[in-house]
Amino acid sequence: MDKLRFAVPCLLGLESLVAEELRRLNMAGVRAENGRVFFEGSPSDIARANVGLRCGARVLLVLSEFRARTFEELFQGVRAVPWPDMIPENGAFPVRGWSITSQLSSVPACQSIVKKAVVERMKDRYPLEQFPEDGAEYPVRFSLYKDRALVGLDTSGEGLYKRGYRAVGVTAPLRETLAAALVLLSKYRGKDPLCDPFCGSGTIPIEAALIAKNRAPGLDRSFISQRWGWLPSRIWSDAAQEAESREFHGQYDIWGGDIDPDAVALARHNARLAGVEDTVRFEVADAGAFSRPEPYGRIITNPPYGERISSRLEAEELYRAFGAACDALPPGWRVGILSSHPELERCFGRPADRRRKLYNGMIRCNFYQYEKRQG
Repeated sequence: MDKLRFAVPCLLGLESLVAEELRRLNMAGVRAENGRVFFEGSPSDIARANVGLRCGARVLLVLSEFRARTFEELFQGVRAVPWPDMIPENGAFPVRGWSITSQLSSVPACQSIVKKAVVERMKDRYPLEQFPEDGAEYPVRFSLYKDRALVGLDTSGEGLYKRGYRAVGVTAPLRETLAAALVLLSKYRGKDPLCDPFCGSGTIPIEAALIAKNRAPGLDRSFISQRWGWLPSRIWSDAAQEAESREFHGQYDIWGGDIDPDAVALARHNARLAGVEDTVRFEVADAGAFSRPEPYGRIITNPPYGERISSRLEAEELYRAFGAACDALPPGWRVGILSSHPELERCFGRPADRRRKLYNGMIRCNFYQYEKRQG
């Protein structure tokens, strides 16, 4: 297994960012397509990619790709994969997948066929009628796109957005991977002041701090493939040491504000868990009264969208107040706003210099970027 092929699924609109991340990690054969990015590497790159990626959803080990217009083609294609080389006799192998614009459109039926094919191939080596599946987990993943099937193993387990610093049981409106993407799209690298006046649980400022410090986002969590017997355990310590050697140690001006004191308290708690409490400041503050004296800086924020009719009007008033506050800033400030609200630009007071279509979960949004203004 010296040369392996991988796929990194990601939110639509983030493919170029994920591809650039992989190139920075010196991965080979990087190629982006809609919703995922492929690359080639060795077993050690399983650890390096999982530890180092900020914007990808997970790291899949691709084992086969083939045409599948019928259930028989799907079965035979999956059965041809040497599953016993990777999954032990007691290994658990749950199956999940998706299908888009393919003749095999029933995902539950495809899951059943894939599971049966893996079992039949496992029986070639292990003389069992039923497998206990009480050992380490080897999640089997498949996708069908335009009648092309891709099958492999999920090396990440929980999604890469779960950095390990978000409080258990708390649902944030913005995943860490998307927050990191917004920071990278703004081209922030730690030199300018960075502010989020609608910080909520602090995800954007925390991700900005990790980027400023060049701290790998996966250092403080575990991955499901760490329990796979055929992967050397040393690759994980090597990946961590490599990532730590690339960290920066400087002074950064990163601030988050929110009108809700409970949100600010949670943001401070999350910053401590992320190890950046000395890098980010959080305060109770009204975004409509936001001001900063510095001649330049960046605002990256994800204000309330106002999905319901009553709160939509409130959101528009909030956008007007925030737009007026931004107009009063020195001309060197840049602003980036993620929102699904169709009237954001009108309420904010002027059209954006750039717009980028992104998805926050299933919500279609735009990332509105306002560049420097002339004095």
